[in-house]
Amino acid sequence: MPSITANPDVTFKVHFEDEHLAVVEKAARLVTQPGKGHDTDTLHNGLFARWGKALQNLGAARDFGLLHRLDRSTSGLLVIGLRPRAYDAIRAQFEQRLVRKFYWAICAKAPKGPSGVINRPILETEPRARETKTARISSAGKPAVTAWRTLAASDKAALIEARPLTGRLHQVRVHLESIGSTVLGDDLYGNPALARLTPRLALHAHRLAFTHPETGAPVDIRSPFPKDLRPSLTKLGLPRPDL
Repeated sequence: MPSITANPDVTFKVHFEDEHLAVVEKAARLVTQPGKGHDTDTLHNGLFARWGKALQNLGAARDFGLLHRLDRSTSGLLVIGLRPRAYDAIRAQFEQRLVRKFYWAICAKAPKGPSGVINRPILETEPRARETKTARISSAGKPAVTAWRTLAASDKAALIEARPLTGRLHQVRVHLESIGSTVLGDDLYGNPALARLTPRLALHAHRLAFTHPETGAPVDIRSPFPKDLRPSLTKLGLPRPDL
C-alpha cells in the first residue's frame, strides 16, 4: 500500500520528464506535501497518482521523491527525483548550491540600486498550536543568502528577480521584507494594505537550472509569468518579465 494517498484530482503541469526525474509546476494555494489538515489534497498526492510506484520505491529516507518545497502561497517549479541514484545526485547538487532557483516577486518598492545580495541569517520560530511557522532575521539563525535584481519599477511597485543561494523557510519573503521590498500579497510579513494589492502572494519560482544526474547535460526549465498575477502587473504599471 502506498505511503502517500494518490489523488488524480490534484493537477500540476509537467515541464520535463524522463525515467530519472521530473520538473513540475505547482499552483498557488496548493500545499506541497501532506501534513496536518492536508492528508490527501497536496501536490505530493497528485505526484503519487502519476509516479506512485517510482516514488514509493524511493522511500521515506528520500522523502518519496521530494527534493525541495515551495510555500503554499507560492507558485512555480519543483524538481522531483524518480530514481534513487538521480535523487541522491540532485540532493548533492542542492547541498553544494549548484541548483539555481529564480523567483519573480512583485514588491512594494524597489531596493536601492539595480542589484545586490542580502546576507542575513534567518531563524525559524517554533509555532504555538494552530499557528503558522514563520521566520525572522536573527544573529541566532542559520546563514541565508539571496541575490536580487530589479527588473522594472513604477511609482506603485517594483518587479524583482530573486535567487536564493540557501534554502531557509520563507527566505525570499523574509529577505526582501528586510530591505523594505515586501512581497505584495504577503499576509505573514507584509501589512494588510499591501496584502490586498494582489490576489495572492506575488511570488513565482519561474526558473530552475541544474545538471542532469545521468547525462550530465544542463537542464534549464522556465515557466511563464502566472496568469492570475498578470492583471496586477498592468494595474501597477509593470511589464511582464517573460515577454
